[in-house]
Amino acid sequence: MSSALSTLPQLVIKPRRALPLFHRHPWVCSSALAPSESEPEPGAEVAVHAHDGQFIARGLFNPHSQMRVRLYTWDEGTALDRDFWSRRIDEALELRQRLFPAGESQIACRLINSEGDQLSGLTVDRYGDWLIVQLTSLALAQRQEMLLELLREKLQPRGIWLRTEKGIRSAEGLEQADGLLWGEPPPRPLFIEENGLRYGLDLVEGQKTGYYLDQRDNRRFISQYVAGHKVLDLFCYHGGFGLNCVKHGAAREVLAVDVSESALTLAKANADLNGLSERMRFRKQDGFKALEELAAEGGELFDTVILDPPKMARNKAGVDAALRGYYSLNRLAMDVLKPGGWLLTCSCSGHVTREMFLEVLAKAAVHAGRHLQILEIRGPAADHPRSATCSEADYLKCVFCRVV
Repeated sequence: MSSALSTLPQLVIKPRRALPLFHRHPWVCSSALAPSESEPEPGAEVAVHAHDGQFIARGLFNPHSQMRVRLYTWDEGTALDRDFWSRRIDEALELRQRLFPAGESQIACRLINSEGDQLSGLTVDRYGDWLIVQLTSLALAQRQEMLLELLREKLQPRGIWLRTEKGIRSAEGLEQADGLLWGEPPPRPLFIEENGLRYGLDLVEGQKTGYYLDQRDNRRFISQYVAGHKVLDLFCYHGGFGLNCVKHGAAREVLAVDVSESALTLAKANADLNGLSERMRFRKQDGFKALEELAAEGGELFDTVILDPPKMARNKAGVDAALRGYYSLNRLAMDVLKPGGWLLTCSCSGHVTREMFLEVLAKAAVHAGRHLQILEIRGPAADHPRSATCSEADYLKCVFCRVV
């Protein structure tokens, strides 16, 4: 053991629990740790070893979380100092420069995607001259000033705004609130361009970090199949799927539904902004209730139905309820879909696996008396990379189907 490593608190993994960590899984759960005589301080850098003393990785400790340690380097001699975080951020930014060497995707994209960029607990989105930051790790929240300084040096934003994921305060023992971290607050709305469309967004109170950047490619994807279609866009939020269907797909008509008045206000404004209002209708209603009413009415059938609901399971305990929700949603959607119509159905619940979601779709089709053909299974846009060693972070499933 190096002298530098020996100064760190040492944590030991129980027998037969270390293999995923040697394979670079970044999370050490509390149940995997052997008892120790003393506990490191919250946020402390620690060295993690197998029960036989073999070094595994360096990470950051959180006694308040079931995810006791987030691992960042498997190199025994690499300290988690300022230079380390600077290099990791540079690696993430270099990827986006290669993905988007020019064009509108640089205006609004994800710059750092937590585990996908080997920066577990840190998410950074860019919207024009503003950065939206999420800190889902106590240890990184403790290093907030250093991380913000690095982001300012590398990106020169006009402002940095903090958004806090629902439930993360209790899960991580965090005390933080949404608000301005540095510079100027973002305008409301802030305007971006995506796929040749302009959007006004609310970064302060909108869902996630203000917009669903991960669905960028899927919004454009479905548009190629909807020429002349009557489209139902459920949970439409700011109208992205529907706008793409009209603008790029020449859809005949879109009915966009969302329960949020503020989301629909922006969606309508975005339709006006792009000169697409004549072919878009908007309806303020819960997505489930809207489907129930449309099915009960029996007269209005759609050529394409798009389902992009919010996250339904925030932890393992919520999976069963989420599966029931996905079943009901897709089962009802098939009742308002014409024979041979398209269904684009999504799940952003990381705890709901791809296999679970496909099983739900199959069950819904059987009970609807329909034949479901899965044509393509898609994920998030490329600026949301996924770690090959952390399948739990592979959250977005976007399934394109034909329903006969």
